[in-house]
Amino acid sequence: MSFSEVDVVVVGSGAGGAPMALQLARAGLKVVLLEKGPHYGLADFTHDEIAIARRNFFMPLPWDEPHLWRVGQTGKYARTNDAWTANCVGGGTVHMSGFFYRLKPVDFRMKSMLGAPAGSTVVDWPIRYEDLLPYYEQVEEEIGVSGVVTDHPWAEPRRKPYPLPPLDEHPIAKEIDRAGKKIGVHPYPTARAINSRPYRGRAGCIYCVFCGSYGCESGAKSSTHSALIPLALDTGKVELRTRCMARSVEVTADGRAKSVVYLDEGGALQEQPARIVVVSCTAVESARLLLNSRSARWPKGLANDSGLVGKNLTFSGFGRSRASFRISKRKQSWPWLDDPAPFVQRSLSDHYVLPASAKLGSRKGGAIGFLWEHPAPISQGIVLAQGGRGAFGKELKERFRVFRDSKVLQFETYAEWLPTAGTSVSVEDSVLDRYGLPVAAITIDRHPADLAVTRYLIDRGEDLLKAMEPDAVWRVTEGGETTILQHGTCRFGNDPASSVLDRDCRAHTVPNLYVVDGSFMPTSGGNPNTLTIMANAYRVADRLVQRVKSGKL
Repeated sequence: MSFSEVDVVVVGSGAGGAPMALQLARAGLKVVLLEKGPHYGLADFTHDEIAIARRNFFMPLPWDEPHLWRVGQTGKYARTNDAWTANCVGGGTVHMSGFFYRLKPVDFRMKSMLGAPAGSTVVDWPIRYEDLLPYYEQVEEEIGVSGVVTDHPWAEPRRKPYPLPPLDEHPIAKEIDRAGKKIGVHPYPTARAINSRPYRGRAGCIYCVFCGSYGCESGAKSSTHSALIPLALDTGKVELRTRCMARSVEVTADGRAKSVVYLDEGGALQEQPARIVVVSCTAVESARLLLNSRSARWPKGLANDSGLVGKNLTFSGFGRSRASFRISKRKQSWPWLDDPAPFVQRSLSDHYVLPASAKLGSRKGGAIGFLWEHPAPISQGIVLAQGGRGAFGKELKERFRVFRDSKVLQFETYAEWLPTAGTSVSVEDSVLDRYGLPVAAITIDRHPADLAVTRYLIDRGEDLLKAMEPDAVWRVTEGGETTILQHGTCRFGNDPASSVLDRDCRAHTVPNLYVVDGSFMPTSGGNPNTLTIMANAYRVADRLVQRVKSGKL
């Protein structure tokens, strides 16, 4: 079935798609917003760890919709559910923790300022921090971001305070500040995409503890599900269709995108014609959609004239360490330690750019975020059982006893992941998902500096933990990937030979095709990317509206 043509069809309702749909509708354009997953209500967001975090509430089951994953060009692919984010209205913004960092000016000019390490494909962005600055402000104001601006060595330029005051923080935050001062670093309050008080018709935070990996039952988390989709629907210009799996973007004989073909909830094949097509399915899945959109004009995938669709994939370098503080031993010195306040609210960016003397192969570091160990009981049990040399029986029981008498502070790293020619997404025609579509095949060929930089950040984070004089410090992982933070598979740039999109995230060779998730980012940055994706989507929407109004589309 083919519907009547609309102005715009947007595929994906997360950090990139929702702002585009909202802004284009505000400009009077008629928009169809296609979302693969369901439209959950706030009542659906429970704290049931099995149902929410260990089933397919957010992520597809890997036997239904696998990604393939291998390490190295000659590695063997294995099925995985890595690199999926939430398949529902709001996408990954629904289960995010809401740590909302801006990128910094150096992120936009990494090659010029720090150089491109040999073996990497680092390039400068075609825009600068100043180009995104008003849109960072717009996102923070529109959705509600809580925080306080402080001065620290790597504070990015700002013109306005956060629209909401900071969330309540646990008293241990002051101990982190004292430890930082002792070792000469500068912890600062973490901005959060969570309402610290009622804001624009949405509730304030209820401090339930379950932010990361869970939806927000009060609507206080500033997901696109809660903050932007209702606004888009209220315009009367947006039609939201859920449980619709995009199969391909179709083109006209003269090479313009003309429609999106998708399977609806009942499995029927549908086609939505549009003057403009916007793709925002995550960097991995957007690349997959374009690569599966083959035609006589583009036999290797839509907009893939340069052969770069799916190339230069980046995630974020992930490391984690934990420190435990025995409550019973610190009743006198830290009587507040067992305070149930869920938010630590501290980050560290002193190592965002590293000294040349470190000799790590790259000078681009990243940020460190401090938080309490997640209280999910099954996850905790696994951590306790597998930690160190592993345990069972009496030893495992003893670990649980100690854990019940401890507060566990941890940190996570957001390390720059250097783009390389070998880390990429392709599609594997021999492996089909439950929709009958070739699946995304991810190859990881990491630059050796990635691991060195991640270890450096972990060492520095542990320096701060040890300065707090905990009962124990242990390293959980140092060579991982945060695969929900995805970038680069359709990088933007000024040269069609070396990029897929132009500076406005429009495909160089398909004049009415836009990609607005993390795919556009040439480098990962040293912070989580959600705020940047949203800010860029507002920027691209403004540019697109100007183009439509001037008749230049």
